[in-house]
Amino acid sequence: MLYTALIFGLVSSLHCIGMCGPIAMMLPVDRNNPTKKALQILLYHAGRLTSYATLGLLFGLLGKGLYLAGMQQRFSIVLGILMILIGIIPERVLIKYNFSKPIYRLISKVKSSLGNQFKRKTADAFFTIGVFNGFLPCGLVYAALFGAIAMQNVTLGVTYMLLYGLGTIPLMSAVVYVSSILSMPFRNKLQKMVPLITVIIGLLFVLRGMGLDIAYVSPSNMNLFVQAEANCH
Repeated sequence: MLYTALIFGLVSSLHCIGMCGPIAMMLPVDRNNPTKKALQILLYHAGRLTSYATLGLLFGLLGKGLYLAGMQQRFSIVLGILMILIGIIPERVLIKYNFSKPIYRLISKVKSSLGNQFKRKTADAFFTIGVFNGFLPCGLVYAALFGAIAMQNVTLGVTYMLLYGLGTIPLMSAVVYVSSILSMPFRNKLQKMVPLITVIIGLLFVLRGMGLDIAYVSPSNMNLFVQAEANCH
């Protein structure tokens, strides 16, 4: 299921150019030195990947705990359903329910610190902007974290989030170079593709949890049991 992370990242970037795109467009890159500009953008992405990997580690630990408790398949179905809901419920509805409210103060500090970094042009500033950007609340990142939990393994949880982050890099890099052509109507058209792919990936996780004995998509209960036994030895 790791391949879904890269696909989801690529599709999520269509949403990112509307939400996080302005952050990328405002990066204080060197407009007169193409090589330096490219390195600054890479540092920004390295910061985002660091945040995603950290989140993957934390949620991978949660997934491993559920796996050891024998809840992996049922939880895969639950996570798949949650991803589907994120895909079909309009974002304006989700915004009404501020799921990040319990950590609102922390997020406010992150946003404030993020704003301060734009005043600097040092290498660490670009990396820090990426780190803060990666921790900003986003429904599609939440959906990716559901996938990291479903991996039931810390290493795979980190890998899932890294692949998700890598998938967002091409379009998030392009937005820095061609921001002038990314009009709001164009962004809106791209974002219409996001819910469909989110639902498809959610369905894949539901199938995975159903244990239908479909190779690479829905392993049977017995296959999972054998894998668990092998891990114990």
